[in-house]
Amino acid sequence: VQLQASGGGLVQAGGSLRLSCAASGRTFSTYTLAWFRQAPGKEREFVAGITKSGGNTYYSDSVKARFTISRVYAKNAWYLQMNSLNAEDTAVYYCAARKGMTVRTGDYDYWGQGTLVTVSS
Repeated sequence: VQLQASGGGLVQAGGSLRLSCAASGRTFSTYTLAWFRQAPGKEREFVAGITKSGGNTYYSDSVKARFTISRVYAKNAWYLQMNSLNAEDTAVYYCAARKGMTVRTGDYDYWGQGTLVTVSS
């Protein structure tokens, strides 16, 4: 099973990026899918999650109303649209998957390798 995160890069404050996570080796249609991030010197934290039905999404307070998580079942992939980026969003972003919704990092079973997002102010 492999999760491949992509889409990171350097962006100016106020800009947008769209992260993608492509999964292979297993179908994740019945899994909760999520994005986490880890800034330098900080612990990995929950950013956004979407339930297996796609009907419910969850966001950390710091990204609510700026980020949008979505999933495409046919592609076994999920995405994170990030708008109005600021310097505090600079981090390595990881995609993750598990059965059941939780914001706890240690509860996720599958992880991507991470993609770096750098926001210049």
